[in-house]
Amino acid sequence: MDKRQFIKTCALTAAMLPLAGCSSVLAAAPASGARLLPQALNKGDTVALVSPSKATDEALDLQIAQEVMQALGFKVKTGQHLAARRGHLAGTDAERASDINAMFADKDVKAIICLRGGSGAARLLPLLDYDLIRKNPKVLLGYSDITALHNAIHAQTGLVTFHGPNGTGSWNSFNADQFQRLFFDRELMHYQNVLDAKDELVPRQNRTITINSGKVQGELIGGNLTVLTALAGSPYLPDFSGKILFLEDVEEAPYRVDRMLSTLKLMGALDKIAGFIFGECTACRPGGGYGWLTMDQIFDDHIKPLNIPAYRGAMIGHIKQQFIVPVGGKVELDADAGSFRLLDSVFQG
Repeated sequence: MDKRQFIKTCALTAAMLPLAGCSSVLAAAPASGARLLPQALNKGDTVALVSPSKATDEALDLQIAQEVMQALGFKVKTGQHLAARRGHLAGTDAERASDINAMFADKDVKAIICLRGGSGAARLLPLLDYDLIRKNPKVLLGYSDITALHNAIHAQTGLVTFHGPNGTGSWNSFNADQFQRLFFDRELMHYQNVLDAKDELVPRQNRTITINSGKVQGELIGGNLTVLTALAGSPYLPDFSGKILFLEDVEEAPYRVDRMLSTLKLMGALDKIAGFIFGECTACRPGGGYGWLTMDQIFDDHIKPLNIPAYRGAMIGHIKQQFIVPVGGKVELDADAGSFRLLDSVFQG
């Protein structure tokens, strides 16, 4: 993921919105507190595969993604431009956006699964038909760069979407079980890390760390930290007031995590949230120089002073076993237990 180039592109897109006359494209933001629930899923439904971000090099990956959806019990429809390519992107902006709009409009399609992340989803935000999306609320699943779609669609329509495995991601037994319980069983999920000591005396993997004790209830917003902060100053971020913010990232040195949390602080977002969950920062290794802040120090500087329930280490992010998290879902966060649980259904009916 070339995130620094992505940030520049996103900033340029936001700056040019008035010039392009894109105000007519944007739907009116939903009333405060208004949530829109997607239709429930059932086995036998048709789901769509779309590619909003980076191109997929291997034809086998496309085949496997389709087979995964079929193994989950679905019929599969593919976006017209699923295998397209323009540079590193899966087609032109207009092509990728048209696939998303078309699948929201298609009455036969009950869910939209993003093929992969990478970069480029933010380029589509002025091209999405938010009125159409609002009138056809469906499950949208993906993570990483798909954070741009989650936040824009939730901000503009109130639709609850789902941060979880992409079509080409790992569909191991844990992730498939998450999918079954959330989408088919409509379970009010309790998201608590699975600890496995393996050959160790005490478990080391999937440990959570409490930053601030306590419990709090609120709606979830968030996703990939880099992609989220790159939307700063645009109309594509939801209101942070009273929300529980969840974040994750990959291949970012700690000083860059510190800089991005500083951005959220400076824009006033951190002061508005009611709770905080940090997932995994995969391969976030420090660089050289005169030393660096540790991740512990970064959270002590930015999150601990907020005096809100907060913990880190949740199974969210660029990891094989990952929670499927409803963006906009109402949850109770228990920072001492290192867990959160759904308080009500995230589907219609």
